[in-house]
Amino acid sequence: MTLNKIKQGSVGGKPLINFKETGNGPPVIFLHGIGGNSDNWYEQQNAIANDFTAIAWDARGYGDSDDYEGALKFEDFSHDLIRLLDTKNIDKAHLVGLSMGARILMDFYPKYRDRVATLFLCDCFFDYKILSKDKQKEFIDLRQKPLKSGKTLSEIAPALINSLVGPNCSDEAKLKIKHSFLKIHIESYLKTISESITYNASSNLSKFNVPTQLVYGEYDKLTPVSIGYLAKEKIKNSSLNIIKNAGHLSNIEQPLSFNKILLEFLLEHKDKANFKEV
Repeated sequence: MTLNKIKQGSVGGKPLINFKETGNGPPVIFLHGIGGNSDNWYEQQNAIANDFTAIAWDARGYGDSDDYEGALKFEDFSHDLIRLLDTKNIDKAHLVGLSMGARILMDFYPKYRDRVATLFLCDCFFDYKILSKDKQKEFIDLRQKPLKSGKTLSEIAPALINSLVGPNCSDEAKLKIKHSFLKIHIESYLKTISESITYNASSNLSKFNVPTQLVYGEYDKLTPVSIGYLAKEKIKNSSLNIIKNAGHLSNIEQPLSFNKILLEFLLEHKDKANFKEV
């Protein structure tokens, strides 16, 4: 399977932000997780390209986007995202985020609500402290701690992948996740981890008033389905779907099931997103 007419693009300024684009129609922006990049959305971009303009970014410090100096705040991602919307002349977009990508959108919405058509939030926490104490410790022990002690991405990848995926994850999906993980910019990754462990967007959720789809993997051990139910209680006009036989990276582990939910949701609200008139 190949993506038709995929184009590389970039957002000028500092840092430079890379994105990949395909398709035609109302704009949909995909935001990857903390260990990912734009390639993570390959299957989803292809699935919606007949009906939508599908754009997947590399967040600052990820993929082909530039690294940056100084500390990171989650609002930095939000300001980068508005730069992307302005560069592409997008008035309102459907916004899809998984894990870290969804957390970025929880920060983005209260700041730039007029630019949001719908939200599609996957496998995410809205408050780091909502994770169990064991999961908080595991989050650090599998990511930050070994890299700071001198281990390589290759050395920590197997344990990290096994902590994320469901029990029946295919070898093909695991290989895709590994390839993504090995492209991480270590310094940027460590900055993102440091910011994630102080993250709390709980107060934002009650402000959401656009159609919102929540998706969680049945076997997600990091952000279990119970968090999805809590998010659904807090976000009005939201619905929750559980993807069977998937862990934390539900779009890679079960792309067909994920894409079905995604396309149905986007088609239901298709005309809410648009490019600016020029």
